[in-house]
Amino acid sequence: MRISEASRVSGVSARSLRYYEDEGLIVPGRFSNGFRDYCRSTIDRVLVIRSLLESGLPVRLIRDLLPRLTDGSGAGGDAVCAEFLHEVQDYRDRLAARIAALSDQQAALDAYLREARRTDS
Repeated sequence: MRISEASRVSGVSARSLRYYEDEGLIVPGRFSNGFRDYCRSTIDRVLVIRSLLESGLPVRLIRDLLPRLTDGSGAGGDAVCAEFLHEVQDYRDRLAARIAALSDQQAALDAYLREARRTDS
């Protein structure tokens, strides 16, 4: 599919698709006229990339992590650089802290709403 359809199907802008390609995250095929050709597996990869970016993972780590997530071999297999594992763990810990903070905020809002509704009744 061409870039406009890939954009529509994936929910990712054409500009972002070009950026993912520039960063080496995806490699779309090419039609004989040079236009990009996005297959279903590339769209699936785009959805994984978008999810990782939305969670705050930097492109630099996504580039290293993506093959392990999409090639079916899991994160095991070959020896993984300890520094990379440390960076991913640090990111995961920061994400867990953000989730905890958001959960605390949600609980505070829930308590406020309960109290507001109780006093309105």
